[in-house]
Amino acid sequence: MDAATVALLTADINAQRLTVDRVFDLLQQRCQALSPENPEKLESVAYQIHNFYGAVEDLLKLVATYCENNIADASRWHSLLLRRMTQPIEGVRPSFLSLSTYDNLNQLRAFRHFFRHAYGVPLDFEQLRSNLERVLAVKPLLEQDCDRFLQHLRSPD
Repeated sequence: MDAATVALLTADINAQRLTVDRVFDLLQQRCQALSPENPEKLESVAYQIHNFYGAVEDLLKLVATYCENNIADASRWHSLLLRRMTQPIEGVRPSFLSLSTYDNLNQLRAFRHFFRHAYGVPLDFEQLRSNLERVLAVKPLLEQDCDRFLQHLRSPD
C-alpha cells in the first residue's frame, strides 16, 4: 500500500473510531440505573448496542474497502466481513481483529440481528445485560486491534 493510501486509510479509521467512541459514550450514559422495570430504558440501551455494532461494522467495511473490497456472498456479508477481518491477507494487510474481539463482536452481530427483526418481542433483561457487558469488554479489545493494525500500516516489517 503506498504512503498516500496508508494516510487516507489511517485518517478514515481514526474518524470512524471517533464515531464508535461517541456511540459507546452514549451507551454508557443510557445504561445508568438499568433495570427490568423500565422498558423504555431497555429499548434505549438495546438501540445503542445496535448502533455500537453498526459503527464497528462500518469500521470493518473501511478496511475491507481499502484492502480487498470483495465479499461475494451478499446473503452472508455481515458474518463474512467479520470473519475476514480475523484473517491476514498476505501481501495486502495483517488481520484486523483478534479472535477474542471477533467472538465478542459475532455475539453482538447476532444481538443486532435479533433487535432489528424481533418486532413486538419484549427485550429480555438478562440477554440485554449480557450484551451490554459484551460491549464493555470488547471496546478495549477493539482499541488494541486498531492500534496494532495502524502500527503495522506505519511500519509493515
